Amino acid sequence: MPVVDARSDRRLERWGWSWRVSLTARILAVNVIALALLAGSLFYIDSYRKELLAERFRLAASEADITAHALTDRSRKQRRALMMQIGSGLELRLRLYDDEGELEEDSFDLDEPSYTFVDPATEPVLRKAARVLDRGMDVLIGAPSILEYADPDGPSASNWPELQEALDTGTTAIGLRLAPDRTPVIIAAAPVGDEGESLLITRNARDITENVRDARQTLAIIVGAALIISILLSLFLARTIVGPLRKLVRAAIRVRLGRDREVVVPRLPDRGDEIGLLARAISDMTAALRERIDAVERFAADVAHELKNPLTSMRSALETLGKVDDPDLRRQLLEIASQDVRRVDFLVTEIADASRIDAELSRATFEPVAMDRLVRAIVAEREERGVNFGRRLIVACQGQDDMTVPGSPSRLERVLHNLIDNAVSFSPPGEPIVIELARQEDRVVVSVSDAGPGIPEAVREKVFERFHSLRPTSEEFGTHSGLGLAIAHTIVQAHFGTLSAHDRPDGKPGARLVLTLPAWDEDGA
Repeated sequence: MPVVDARSDRRLERWGWSWRVSLTARILAVNVIALALLAGSLFYIDSYRKELLAERFRLAASEADITAHALTDRSRKQRRALMMQIGSGLELRLRLYDDEGELEEDSFDLDEPSYTFVDPATEPVLRKAARVLDRGMDVLIGAPSILEYADPDGPSASNWPELQEALDTGTTAIGLRLAPDRTPVIIAAAPVGDEGESLLITRNARDITENVRDARQTLAIIVGAALIISILLSLFLARTIVGPLRKLVRAAIRVRLGRDREVVVPRLPDRGDEIGLLARAISDMTAALRERIDAVERFAADVAHELKNPLTSMRSALETLGKVDDPDLRRQLLEIASQDVRRVDFLVTEIADASRIDAELSRATFEPVAMDRLVRAIVAEREERGVNFGRRLIVACQGQDDMTVPGSPSRLERVLHNLIDNAVSFSPPGEPIVIELARQEDRVVVSVSDAGPGIPEAVREKVFERFHSLRPTSEEFGTHSGLGLAIAHTIVQAHFGTLSAHDRPDGKPGARLVLTLPAWDEDGA
């Protein structure tokens, strides 16, 4: 890993970032938090505005009721004085209508207007931008449309729906309009006395719009902070996800191209999340792939070498055959060629079988196999066929424990035959070959001990390699391929077991091959 990446990783650790947090949690945090803040802010602004308007509606209704009650049974002079006082003190416009619906008094005519509407054309650019945002927010949250405020053409009360509602119901009616600068104009109408008079109060509640805009500005700061946090989290994810993935991609491409066999796939051991698991899985897969490729290459080289020897001998015998007239010598050459043909045929059969093992075992379904019964059946079958060549097979089973293992019966049978064939080839005639079975906790152990010269400790691992050539000197050429123990070892590994070579435990000359397999449990494992 480059020095810069390592320093960045250390800084992230000092900040408290944990490599062990699930990627799912990180992605959800980045996408949900910012969206939740944004959505919540929109609903908050709308609810805040509604609360302010509702409060002002209640205030306007109270003001209208109190003022209407105060104007009842007052003289004209007293009414004018009271309307001017209330209008200037509370920044209201009060209109009083008689029982015919005609305008009697208007506080704006009696005194200086307590408020004036702002002309949007005279406002600065920022105010215009604020109004555009107001419209955009209303569209975004689906706010209902509100009529614009306009003074009626005539002084009649019929031009005000709120007055008609108040007179019809005998209670205060509330209305809402928008001033030219889109600030709310609150309208309240109330009946005055019992003679059919009515009062209309209007107020330009510009402070509501200012409060809403201030709240929106505050929330904009919060959303901006959330956006910055989201960006930082995204950069963090880019560092923790995209960067390592790019490294893995580059390493995988180099491995695929095969240009550098020393490509190191980063394992990211400090990461416990899915990226770390992926990195280690790819690294292990690459190592296994390299081992498999190396094994195939070695196998191909060994096959070529093993086939070359009998083919060379056969070619030499056939080339010499045409030049020899002696019948005895010709017969010997033909016998050599025949042996070489049998050797090649035997090798090809074994090689084909060895090549099929991995593919067959990858598709095989393991079933319970009783190793004690399988061993006894194999011993009986070999004795019947007479393939032990005078060597006596002794089966010893320790205890009455269950010797069942999960596996492929035909492949485990092949393992046992190969182990016994190996023991037969090394044991002198008349010497017994001992097959022992034992249960050791959750493992089943099968050992095959011969009376041969034994296996030197230095080559005990090599005997399981393909085409290993440590054979008895008395053995007839071509009777063994050198693949028996290698095939057995491959099958045992596919059964999650082990196959190893040891000395005989009784101290006598000979080798002891030990097969260990996991025992079958009640769950079928």
